Amino acid sequence: MRVVSELKEWCNLREKLTNKSIGLVTTMGNLHEGHLSLLRRSIEDNDITVLSIFVNPTQFNHQQDLENYPRTLDNDLETIKSLKVDYVLVPTAEQLYPDDYHYKILETNLSQEMEGVFRPGHFEGMLTVVMKLLQLVKPNNTYFGEKDYQQLQLVQGLVKAFFLDIDVVACDTVRNAEGLALSSRNNRLSTQALEKALALPRLLADGTYSDENVAQLLKAQGFEVDYITTKNHRRFAAVHLAGVRLIDNMLLQP
Repeated sequence: MRVVSELKEWCNLREKLTNKSIGLVTTMGNLHEGHLSLLRRSIEDNDITVLSIFVNPTQFNHQQDLENYPRTLDNDLETIKSLKVDYVLVPTAEQLYPDDYHYKILETNLSQEMEGVFRPGHFEGMLTVVMKLLQLVKPNNTYFGEKDYQQLQLVQGLVKAFFLDIDVVACDTVRNAEGLALSSRNNRLSTQALEKALALPRLLADGTYSDENVAQLLKAQGFEVDYITTKNHRRFAAVHLAGVRLIDNMLLQP
């Protein structure tokens, strides 16, 4: 495993990786089993696996959220030691945004719904940094989890719209034994709040309830609800519990 913090160094290394398939997993660090499942899939599929760790400032709506985001690089590197990750890119914002974010990727349809309503500018920042990383790494495959399903769809659309010869591989949401989707934000919940959070996946998966019913039941249990909405038999949710914002989605049986 080679850790690369300078983009110039990476570009020199990338030139030598000819005739090898490359998989890319983009993260903001604070790795958990969900991230590791993406890495394992990439390692299985490709000759070379690249992990990027970068806390992207342009996709945060509030400065406090950016400052509070856990930065756990040493632990992350220790976590992936047992995996065969070939390269870990840890660029700085100054390297990735030499233009001071004057140039950005805009999507004008799907990004205006759900998360786009409650996190204005988030998807612009996400798509912009993903495009930069795709251009730098030039992978054959890149891996995204279905937990952030709207993000997954937007990245798939980005690759298609700009004729990038890259496969965006969708990977199943990783959940704990009780069904809660794994997330870095879960680390901020107390044991009691984690127990209460289990109501979210249980209610989302219950197709006998309407979106309105699910929202009412969650509110009655102490959640603040941003949205519960179903599209193409998939139910999406964003809620707040004990000051932590959680998102999830479930495919409902038709």
